[in-house]
Parts: sequence; structure tokens; C-alpha cells
Amino acid sequence: MDMMSPTTAALLADAILVLHVGIVAFVVLGAVAVLIGGLRGWQWVRGFRWRLAHVLLMVFIAAQAWLGALCPLTIWEQALREHAGQPVYRESFIAHWLSRLIFFEAPWWAFVAAYSAFAALVVVEWVFVRPRRRAG
Repeated sequence: MDMMSPTTAALLADAILVLHVGIVAFVVLGAVAVLIGGLRGWQWVRGFRWRLAHVLLMVFIAAQAWLGALCPLTIWEQALREHAGQPVYRESFIAHWLSRLIFFEAPWWAFVAAYSAFAALVVVEWVFVRPRRRAG
């Protein structure tokens, strides 16, 4: 990273932030889509590959929280921001942006509980809105 300019580091940090927001949207909106789609009979919410990606991603996120580890994207973004001379945050991506969005400070265990509950929801969805593999 020493050969990278601060401007490039800042642009890459922003790109990682956009990716991170996309992943959060995929996890949250995906869970909502499965709930609604399961009730309404939408077949696309039963797609095996995206459902597997969804459940594995959420279990990974919850496991990181239980281990007290920051997301690799957060770590990478922060390293790039530091290289760019920009301010960094030390808590998790979700904790930081939630606190900024709703001015809410919570202990780490609250986020562990929230991630765990959300992971449980995604696993329950897997059971009750079963994904289907294509015949072939």
C-alpha cells in the first residue's frame, strides 16, 4: 500500500464502503423478500444458489460478532482510509453507521444479539421457505 496514492486509497475505501452497503442490503432485503415471497408463493425466493449465499453470509456475520472480530471489509476500508489520511472508526461497520443514522450507542453484546437473532431468522427461513434446486 506504500506505493498507493492517498487519493487512490480514498477511492478504494469508498468502493469498499459501497460494496459493504450492497452486502448489508442483500442480507436485509433478502430476508424480507424470502418472508414475503414465501407467503405469496414467489418461486424465485426459493433459488438455491442465492439462498445458500444468503444463509452462509449471515452465519459468517454472526460468527464474527460472537468472536468479537471486525468484518474484513471494515478492516480493509479503515486501512485504506488511514493511508488516505481520512478519519477512521474503530467499531464494526454496522455499529458505526447505525449509530450515525439513529444516534444510538449500544454495547457490543447488543450487536452480537442482533446479528444472532437475524442469523436465526435466516436459518428459520431456510427451513420454512425451502430453497429448491433446479431439476437437471
